[in-house]
Amino acid sequence: MKEPSRSRHSEQITQEKLRRKTLAGNLDASGLRFGIIVSRFNEFITDRLLRSTYDGLIRSGAKENDIEIVRVPGAFEIPSAARTLAETKNYDAIICLGCLLRGDTAHYDVIVNEVTRGIGQSAQETGIPHAFGVLTCDTLEQAIDRAGLKMGNKGFEAALAAVEMANLKKTISAQQSALRKPSAIRKSKTKSKARISSFKKRKS
Repeated sequence: MKEPSRSRHSEQITQEKLRRKTLAGNLDASGLRFGIIVSRFNEFITDRLLRSTYDGLIRSGAKENDIEIVRVPGAFEIPSAARTLAETKNYDAIICLGCLLRGDTAHYDVIVNEVTRGIGQSAQETGIPHAFGVLTCDTLEQAIDRAGLKMGNKGFEAALAAVEMANLKKTISAQQSALRKPSAIRKSKTKSKARISSFKKRKS
């Protein structure tokens, strides 16, 4: 069976429909609060990530008073600190910054897995978006490239991801609230009718 041909006009219509159906967060950090967790280990790299993260938030409209920075000894401690901040519900997003370099033992793989799992679990269980800005590199040169040299700066990318996800969460929450309102109104009307009917019966 021959497939129906698609005109450019129909593709434009499809794209427009998809755009209207798509939920996405914007990059406006105004009024949002952020917690940044940064490890001291490999501080030469993590400080570069931190500076770029901070710059990204400010450029997106965040206020200095709405940014909290927490330092931890190493990457392994990041998930615990992130969880502690997230559970306060005082932050719209948490940004996790660290740098892990592969050594000659299996220690690297163990830490990488635990840090990744811990950050993901904290985000899922607290409902607060967590941005992953932990570098996992084989060499120092690779880390430097990802902290402001050839590969951009992953701290800046983590900042934008945090802003977008914080706004997306607000968008979804607002939509869900709007969907629940008609149902709540119907229930209220049903209860009102039941009370009126009960009152009429007592009067008669």
